[in-house]
Amino acid sequence: MAQTTRWWWVRHGPVHNPDRRLYGQSDLDAHFPDEQAVTALAARLPRDALWLTSHLRRTHQTADALIKTLEKKPAAGPDAHAALAEQHFGDWQGLSFSELRELGDDFERIWSAPGATRPPGGENFADVIARVAPVIEDMTARHAGRDIVAIAHGGTIRAALALALGLDADTALGFRIDTLSLTRIDFVPQGTERTPGSLRRWRIEAVNLPPLPPDACE
Repeated sequence: MAQTTRWWWVRHGPVHNPDRRLYGQSDLDAHFPDEQAVTALAARLPRDALWLTSHLRRTHQTADALIKTLEKKPAAGPDAHAALAEQHFGDWQGLSFSELRELGDDFERIWSAPGATRPPGGENFADVIARVAPVIEDMTARHAGRDIVAIAHGGTIRAALALALGLDADTALGFRIDTLSLTRIDFVPQGTERTPGSLRRWRIEAVNLPPLPPDACE
């Protein structure tokens, strides 16, 4: 009988971005000032998993930071997949939000419908879903019944939720995905569970869990 495949999505660690620039696929470093948070997040992850990252170094650095805390190292990976990268904002990439607002009507038009409207030279969010979904479907088919830890980006994780829930691009952008948060999405083969909604095949276990329990953050 086919088994459930569990995706453990982690958004990369915080980046230094004091000017609130739209960094997208800019290759910034991740920073880990809170070692307790990294250790607590790693403790939630499965010990016999396949690990994935995007090609951007902040995801590699986050994977390395998490793996260092584990007594048992991952069964495989991390393997880098460029298709799991953050949204590419084209000519907007690297601009601050104050600079973006100076674009006037173009910024307002595109930002009001980011699911379908592309920044110049970049992607809209529907494009992100279209490139992320095939990787998820392929890895789920090739590694059925496994745990897959994917260290990725806010946009990538929203795209995974869009695939799982059948959401349009603008609706999927409504999810909040914080750095070092955990989102868990399971693929349940049809017929393996007799529960309401099981024919959807995807099941959402958790979204945007913080690395520490609430009482530890007070």
